[in-house]
Amino acid sequence: MVTDGHNHTRHFSPDAQQSIDELIDKALKTGIQRIGITEHYEIDFPEQDGLNWMFDLDEYYKTFLDWRKKAAPIEILMGIEFGYQSHIASKIDETADKIPFDVVLLSNHLFRGRDFYDHRECYSLPKTELHREYIGIMAEMCERCDNFDVAAHYDYINRYTPNLDSFVLYEDCPREFDRFFEALISKEKALEINTKSILKHKERGFTRTMPDPEVIKRYLAMGGKMITLGSDSHESEGLGACFDETIEYLKSFGIRELFYFKNRKPYTEGIK
Repeated sequence: MVTDGHNHTRHFSPDAQQSIDELIDKALKTGIQRIGITEHYEIDFPEQDGLNWMFDLDEYYKTFLDWRKKAAPIEILMGIEFGYQSHIASKIDETADKIPFDVVLLSNHLFRGRDFYDHRECYSLPKTELHREYIGIMAEMCERCDNFDVAAHYDYINRYTPNLDSFVLYEDCPREFDRFFEALISKEKALEINTKSILKHKERGFTRTMPDPEVIKRYLAMGGKMITLGSDSHESEGLGACFDETIEYLKSFGIRELFYFKNRKPYTEGIK
C-alpha cells in the first residue's frame, strides 16, 4: 500500500488518541510500509480549550529517533502540521527549519478566527460564500508561506457541515481554486487528498463522498502533478482509511503515481 502521509499521535497532538505503538501495530497489520507522523503545531491558536497546541520541538526530535528504531520494518517520516493564520506566516517559515523534518504540512483549521470544530455558525452562510472565503484562505496561505511541502485537506471546511448535500465544488469558487493551485504549482508544493474527509462523508451519510472531480481535473489541467494521500488518523482504526477506493478514483483521471516527502524532498510511488 502507498504511503499514508498524515497521522497524529497522542504524545504530541492533544486531540489524538493513538499511541505510536498502536499506530505501528496497525501499519504492520494493514501492510502500510511508510507513515508520515505530522503532529499538530498551532502557533498563537485563539482557542486553547485547555489544550497545548504547541510542543517542544527538540523533545519531539529526540523522541522520534527512538520511534524510528522501534518502528522497523515500518518506515516513519518525521513531520509537522502547521495551522495557518495570516499574522504568523513568517513564523511558520521560521519554525519549519528548527529541526530536520521529513515533511511539513500546511493547513487551515479556522474560519474568521474561530475553530469551526467547536463553533459552527459559519454553516449558516450560503455555501458558495463559505467555500469561496475558505479556499481564498487556502490560496493566501500558500502564497504567503514558502517553507512547507503539502497543502492539507483543502475541503476541511466541509467536514462538519450539517448539510449532507454540501460539497466543496470547483464551480463554487473557480478564481480562488485557481489562485490556490497556481501557488502550489509555482512553488512545487503538493496537494493532499485527505481520506478522513471521505470517511466522514461515508459515516454521516453524505449524498456523495469523493472530492469534486472538477477540482482534480482543474489541478491537473493547470500543470499540477504532486498529489499525496493522508488519512489524518487520530486513532489507529483510521490509518489508511478509504485508500483503496481513493486510489481507484484518482486513477480514473489518469493519475499513475503519488508522492511522499522525505528529508523535505518529493519521491514518487506508482499506483496500479
